[in-house]
Amino acid sequence: MVFLNKVTDDVARTVVDASSHWRDDQVACWKQACAEEEIPHAKWAMENFIKNAVVADKKHCALCDDTGTPHPFLEIGDEASLPAGFLEAMEEGIRKGLNDLPARPMGVRGDELERISQCKGLYDEPGMLKPAPTQIRRMAGSKIRLTVLMLGGGPEIRSRTQALFHMHSLDHVVEEMITWAVPQVAALGCQPCTLSFGLGRTAVEASSLSLEAMKDGRYDVQSEIEKRITDAVNGKGIGPIGLGGASSVLATFIKIGDMRASGFRVVSMRPNCCMEIRKASCEWETL
Repeated sequence: MVFLNKVTDDVARTVVDASSHWRDDQVACWKQACAEEEIPHAKWAMENFIKNAVVADKKHCALCDDTGTPHPFLEIGDEASLPAGFLEAMEEGIRKGLNDLPARPMGVRGDELERISQCKGLYDEPGMLKPAPTQIRRMAGSKIRLTVLMLGGGPEIRSRTQALFHMHSLDHVVEEMITWAVPQVAALGCQPCTLSFGLGRTAVEASSLSLEAMKDGRYDVQSEIEKRITDAVNGKGIGPIGLGGASSVLATFIKIGDMRASGFRVVSMRPNCCMEIRKASCEWETL
């Protein structure tokens, strides 16, 4: 019971941290992009985004009015096992964290059909926004690690998951990914964004891999393909909040899964808004 109470408290702090804090690599990327921006009004926008992040971090308040939907990503060591009640304690921690922040009340009342039309209105309590289904992966060691990602609504409007024919060419696939990204980044409205891609065998797998790309991605580590996509979209001159400039995309995160013998690959893309990627982690030793 003592351990489960600690899980709840740790997860609550993690939700607040994810919602209010940019990581060091993210801050450094923002500052570098802002310093290199030459268009005055674009630089002004970026400077104000950075000021917003400083205030949110200092006051432990939300980075954005759209406080997002919690997406738990759980990694379990091969030598670890989840104690009975762990998932319930984790979900209670997410609820507590949303209340502590506090998040914007966005939980929809009603049964499964009533929730579609939102005809019963919303819950007043922020914590009644239930988390997305938990992603689970294995890892080496004896620890349990939880990463909570807070995903806002705007990027979902511009997200895309679809099969594309690879034509036996990596370049063809990458160019298609760039073609997807450009109009969605332009329409997003809250640039500069962070692009995330998952490539897999099914829509479910590709979407899961895109979330994993967000979990693992670092702004100071970019593969050749990630940089290629970032540079290509930035070359279109969309700029911060569409004002023009060099900073439309700060980074691109890609996770590539296993493939099957077929002529297509399923790609899931999410143009994460300027306040994202919002994530934080906590972990527990089980030995």
